[in-house]
Order: sequence, then structure tokens, then C-alpha cells
Amino acid sequence: MTHEPQADGAQRHLTPLSTPAISRVGAVGFPLSDEQTEALVRSALDEDAAFHDVSTLATVVSDRHVRASLVARRTGVIAGVPLACEAFRLLDKGVSARVEHVDGTMVEAGSVIIRLNGHARALLSAERVALNFMQRLSGIASLTARFVAAVKGTRAKILDTRKTTPGWRRLEKYAVLAGGGVNHRFDLRSGVLIKDNHLAAIGGDVALAVQRARGIAAAGTMIQIECDTLVQVQAAINANADSVLLDNMSLSELRQAVTMCEGRVITEASGGVTLTTVRDIAECGVDRISIGALTHSAPALDLALDFDGL
Repeated sequence: MTHEPQADGAQRHLTPLSTPAISRVGAVGFPLSDEQTEALVRSALDEDAAFHDVSTLATVVSDRHVRASLVARRTGVIAGVPLACEAFRLLDKGVSARVEHVDGTMVEAGSVIIRLNGHARALLSAERVALNFMQRLSGIASLTARFVAAVKGTRAKILDTRKTTPGWRRLEKYAVLAGGGVNHRFDLRSGVLIKDNHLAAIGGDVALAVQRARGIAAAGTMIQIECDTLVQVQAAINANADSVLLDNMSLSELRQAVTMCEGRVITEASGGVTLTTVRDIAECGVDRISIGALTHSAPALDLALDFDGL
């Protein structure tokens, strides 16, 4: 950790170009190692031909230094700071980056997220890749935070799904955590979710599905049954399933399912949940609400890189 002297004589901490943990949610570390972070960001820079930026080479002298600030244009929750810092570092090993707001921080429009001082060419060439990473992940974190706020005061937790961008699952699920949400199963091995098509393959026998799943899955793995009807909910309870996924049920059906499962089976509502409907669903008493839109439909958070006198 290094320090930067200020005009008033105070010391400001410089966040290392590494992987700060989420501060707002808890001790949740950035999901990629330093090596994985570098490989991912380098690949993105290569895709953008950032190491051969003709426009910048033609217009900016090679030894010019500049100050810049990565700024929020809209209110939201920040995620992806380590990736942005890595983009600037890969193009300028000597860049100075002061992180003002770490991942998981709610910021207002106009807030400075990262202050930079380095080669003008490097900052310009890395700008788009850095913003692409942060706008996508911050958008997920921000949308998640809105859903979490909408159910505040109820027992319901907001969960993500596996509806993630291929290759980005760890990052997008991390962004959900940054927004205050909870991760559902990470992949097809880490949890059992028996859906309607699975049940159709064994004649709809819920008890048999649970029995077979327990015989294959690792000890302690949660067994969840997707239920479209209250009859299926009762079958899941009778089969000693751990959780029921209440798929596209009405509010009345959700309340009945919660009463049936209380103290015996975890209840999770899912299917077409929106910011308009999530509060009513939560007030039915469900334990969890899973929302695919957190990762597949989150709008990017508006961020920008402002240069000082470029």
C-alpha cells in the first residue's frame, strides 16, 4: 500500500491494482485470481486492438501524461473496478490509480470511481475496455440493488439464475453479490433442480426423482423440485425435497404453498418477476425469489472517463 500526499498534508490511500473485496456486502472476494484477471482483460484489449490504437497514435504524443477520472453519470452500485484498473495497467505499467469507491458501493451521479494519472495514449486506448467491463457489471449490481430494496422488510432473499453470459458467470454472479443479492447454484453440479422435463422423463414421479438425485449428488447438495401446481408441492414435501421452485404461481397459490411448506421445505418463487410485482410476491412469505433478468437483462450503468485538459 502506498500513499499520496495531499495539499492539506493528509495522506490518501492508494488502492493497489489488485482485487479489492466487496465492502458493502461483506467479505466477498473478487472471483478471479490476478492471473485470470490479467488474461481476461488482455484478451479484451487484444479484441479491441488496444495495443495498436491508430487513432491515438496519430494524434497524441508518446510522452504526454494526463489525469483522468472514471465517473458515474447515473446513480447505481459499482462492480468491476479490478478489471478496469487492470486494463489501464496493462497499457501503462506505471499508471497511478486511486480507487475512490470499491465494488459494492452505491454512488450518486457525478461520483468519481477511480482517479488516474498516466500516459495519455494508454488511458485513451484502454478506455473502452475498462468501461465495457464496469458498465456491464455495475448494471447488474445496480438492478440487483433495486430488487433488494423493493423487498426490504420481508423474509425474501433475491437470487440470480444460470441465465448468464457464457464465460462471464463468475463475474456476473459476483456483481449480483455486489448489489446485495444471493447466488443460486453456480452450475449443474453444485445443486439439483428437477424441472418439468426431468419429471416427464420418469413419468412425473417426484419421489423417484428425489431418491435418484440423492443417490448421485454429493452429500449435502440441495435437492429442489420445480412445481407448477400445489399437488406437485405436496409431492415434493412428501419426498423430503429440500426446496420447491414455485414457477409462475399466482399470489394465492404462493401463499398456500408457503403455508404447506412452512418449517419443512424452502420456498422459492420464480417466473416473470419484475420490480412492479416483486414486493407482492415477497409479501406472500416465500424465502427466496429468483430473477433471471438480473443477469440477462440488466441495463448498463452509465459511466464515463473524463480527462483533465487532454
